Amino acid sequence: MRLEHFLAAHALRTPGKTAVVVGEASLTYGALLASSHSLAAGLARAGVKAGDRIVVYLPNCLEFVQILYAAFSIGAVVIPVNTRNTPRELVYFAQDSQARVLVFHMDSAQDLNDVDADLAGIRKFAVGGDTPGAESFSDLLVPSDERTPEVPLELDDAMILYTSGTTGQPKGAVLTHANFVISNAFVNAVEWGVTADEVFLVTTPLAHRTGLARLMNSMCLGAKLVVMKRFDPKTAVEVIDREQVSALGMVPTVGRMLMPVLEQRPGSCASLRHIIVTGEAFPVELKRRMISMLPNVRLHSFFAMTEVGSVTVLNHEEQFTHPASVGRVTPGVQVKLVDENGHQVAVDDVGEILVRSGEAGRFTTMKGYFGRPDATASTIVHGWVHTGDMGRFDADGYLYIVDRKKDMVLSGGFNIYTKEVEQALQEHPAVSDAAVVGVPDELFGEAVAAFIELRPGMNVRPEDLIEHTRTRIASYKKPKHVVFMDALPRNGVGKVLKAELRELALERI
Repeated sequence: MRLEHFLAAHALRTPGKTAVVVGEASLTYGALLASSHSLAAGLARAGVKAGDRIVVYLPNCLEFVQILYAAFSIGAVVIPVNTRNTPRELVYFAQDSQARVLVFHMDSAQDLNDVDADLAGIRKFAVGGDTPGAESFSDLLVPSDERTPEVPLELDDAMILYTSGTTGQPKGAVLTHANFVISNAFVNAVEWGVTADEVFLVTTPLAHRTGLARLMNSMCLGAKLVVMKRFDPKTAVEVIDREQVSALGMVPTVGRMLMPVLEQRPGSCASLRHIIVTGEAFPVELKRRMISMLPNVRLHSFFAMTEVGSVTVLNHEEQFTHPASVGRVTPGVQVKLVDENGHQVAVDDVGEILVRSGEAGRFTTMKGYFGRPDATASTIVHGWVHTGDMGRFDADGYLYIVDRKKDMVLSGGFNIYTKEVEQALQEHPAVSDAAVVGVPDELFGEAVAAFIELRPGMNVRPEDLIEHTRTRIASYKKPKHVVFMDALPRNGVGKVLKAELRELALERI
């Protein structure tokens, strides 16, 4: 089963039903299918073939959805890139994935000019108007009834989603059509009780896995998808009421921002029936406040990763009986906890979380890392994906996350790997060394704190270092706090003692 086949079926059954709304613009299922077919034919004329990679560097817009399904229709693989990533990061993703095509919005043209030489050889299409150095996206959209070649059955790759690691070198997780269909068409529907009658709202970038999941939920089920161009809590409440949104996907940070508006407007958002939450831990008090304002809502939270999909679910009735847990294992998924020797640990003992769901790429776990056979082989062993997260099971099968991947900060639902921030800081001429840790943050769950060791005789202001990192990596990854030290604490072999820095951060920040 492929994702574009679901779209085709819904377009046949309910061609006049609204499929997607972004701002004032919308498309029915019939129009979305027709435009995707035209785009697919345009891509084929441009020489794009099954298996080619297409980087999509777009803000939330209708064209994002159209290009995804056009690419799928000819067997191409999409690399969605959040526009909050810098052009420098975009270049890495494009080069690492050996992309053939880049689709971007004309608003990004000026920034991309600075990296034009690094994108040589990649065919560029601009959305929104004529842009020097790029072909017009609208030229691909010329109505056409051309038949595109049938996609070979063995080509099941759908997307490559980049996820950083402790080395600071992002790796592309290859996700298949089967991964999305199993998770978003079947498992989510059964676990949460969502149907084709839902109106889903996306509050995050579509390129973020939370936004992609809601897109896949709606397109697979034949539901209506409403996408915010950018999140604003007051606007979100207005959109929910106007569009009669019934299912809201979000990270806890969005919940924190929504609550003051909900409390100021009792009775709003009455259409909501499902709130689907992933990301950092969802504070109990925030849950209580939200449910008190939205008594008809069922709250679903879950533990998920790009590489393994949804692992556990904490259902509505369990939110307060097991508030510290991430839930019980999703039916059909296997989870085991192992010690450093690979032996399964006992109940209540802590071990690394390993996840398996049949053959890699066939059900919910990724196929592997693109172009990295060694990394794939060390991560997926006998079908088990080694997550690097540490957890424990209680006697009733509830999973508790004890520690996350080494050196990762989870801020506003975004994964920030500290090595990546440290490398950006170390490029500043005044910085001798840098160490980054996560600190609690009232709004975003966690924030980045950077401890800096300066070169002898050098000085720099904290705000200058923050701006320096913002020009090199996505803005959400930049430090919120900067602390200067004469010397970073190290052990006998020179390794920075981050545990000490975390303690120091809690004391000083």
